[in-house]
Amino acid sequence: METVAGLPYPRLSCNRFSFITEDACSRGERETMPLISDDGLFRACGVRIAFTGREGGVSEGAYSSLNLGSHVEDDSSSVKENRRRLLEALGVPRADLIVPNQVHGTRLVTVGDPGVFASVQEDAAAGADGVEVLCCNVAALLCFADCMPVILVSPSGAFAVVHAGWRGVYGHIAVDALRSLSRKTGCSPADCNIYLGPFIHPECFEVSQDLGDKFSSEFGSSCLVDSRHVDLEKAIRKDLLDAGADSMRILSAGICTVCNSEEYYSYRASGGVCGRHGAVAVRVAPGAENPR
Repeated sequence: METVAGLPYPRLSCNRFSFITEDACSRGERETMPLISDDGLFRACGVRIAFTGREGGVSEGAYSSLNLGSHVEDDSSSVKENRRRLLEALGVPRADLIVPNQVHGTRLVTVGDPGVFASVQEDAAAGADGVEVLCCNVAALLCFADCMPVILVSPSGAFAVVHAGWRGVYGHIAVDALRSLSRKTGCSPADCNIYLGPFIHPECFEVSQDLGDKFSSEFGSSCLVDSRHVDLEKAIRKDLLDAGADSMRILSAGICTVCNSEEYYSYRASGGVCGRHGAVAVRVAPGAENPR
């Protein structure tokens, strides 16, 4: 496999990851959860990334079934079980999990080592839209229902997960995360792999004329399909490339959440009542991953 600076070029695929349900622990019965991931990245640096869908959880009704968001009106015990299942499917059931209170901003928080996890989690609960992790066995989870999930991974295994709605894209949150990873790990921005998960695509993303004009002014007219339909992927790609990212290392899942609302949660398609799918990453310490 071709590599640059220790990482293979990104390759996404949807596989079924296994986990044991709580009520079947004594029997050892396993179920599966479909996740979009990059096995080559995991083999290269121990970082397991995943974009979740709706399947594999216990939530019901509008939140069915793998709702990972605790800020919607879902049962809190269901959300807790869904998150437990996700960590087990990733092979890290005992990893610390940091989930920020997302506020559609550009603030990043950093977990430098497991010893500061509690204080960073408290800080993230005050409001953040990106989590940077520089150590093993700390998982970062952010939740989505049309906004763009972005995961950035450096050759060292440090990573960041960010929430890029239109405000985050316009505020350059992904570039801030890329520059922070590069500065803290000593790598070039061109060495980092960048993954874009499922999000609302331009044909479904109608905005005001004023917002369309702002995006055109900030990122160029190529980020517009027309004056009122913004292509967030083109905007964020231009932003990342201008910051030194390698175009070959930016990979999109190519899935519109509105057009695929049976598989992914979509705020627009549901009329505002729905669960949240996730973008998650964790660096697994050698020998620490449970068999899937």
